Amino acid sequence: MAIALSESLTGLGDTVPDDQLIITIDGPAGTGKSTVARMLARRLGLGFLDTGAMYRAATAIFLDSKLDREQVGEFVSTVIGADLHFDWSKDPPVILAWDDPYDARIRDQDVTATVSWVATLGELRSHMVRKQRIIAAQQPRLVTEGRDQGSIAFPDAFVKFYLDAEPGIRARRRAEQLRADGHAVDESVMLERILERDRVDSTRSDGPLICPEDAIVVDTSGMTVEQVVDHLEAAVRERVSAAGRADLPS
Repeated sequence: MAIALSESLTGLGDTVPDDQLIITIDGPAGTGKSTVARMLARRLGLGFLDTGAMYRAATAIFLDSKLDREQVGEFVSTVIGADLHFDWSKDPPVILAWDDPYDARIRDQDVTATVSWVATLGELRSHMVRKQRIIAAQQPRLVTEGRDQGSIAFPDAFVKFYLDAEPGIRARRRAEQLRADGHAVDESVMLERILERDRVDSTRSDGPLICPEDAIVVDTSGMTVEQVVDHLEAAVRERVSAAGRADLPS
């Protein structure tokens, strides 16, 4: 079911559900956050929130609207009007804009080349964080991934992870992902883009990429996806058990 997200929090209330379980996974591009988060969510019986898809959808909207970079206000208004939300009946959930699926468009190379600029826009980031918190109010048991989930969007998350990997490995992973989607990719160009994205993400004034102080740091350079997911799952289950909770499937 696709759930539209209102700009207003009216009716959602401020009470935290007793069964709320938010797990955040942050880190730079190419660390496997989306794949790992999706697999971890499936294992733990939780929802999966791909915030990167939200920023990529906004980027596609910017490009397809033929706006100039100086038209930030008009751009953000267009994104608000598009009412970005997810179709939760799909696995993984599909990002929608104007109720149309954008899951294919967001992986195009022009989106990849522009998303780092879009992600620096403070007005847009405020809107996105608000959207993400509304999603969490509606879907209180989530694995959410991005770059500011544990630091900005959900600072009180039950468990926070920060994934990292060597830049060359991250570039190879991203190139392989794009090739699997049918795109021709120059890996050296991808490495340049990743290094530039790292610089932009870590130095922007709004929601910079940082490792939360209380996050569990995992270097995925020499690990398979399955090994990373195993490691994160064990950490979550240990934390849940220590808290005296019994609300995860065995």
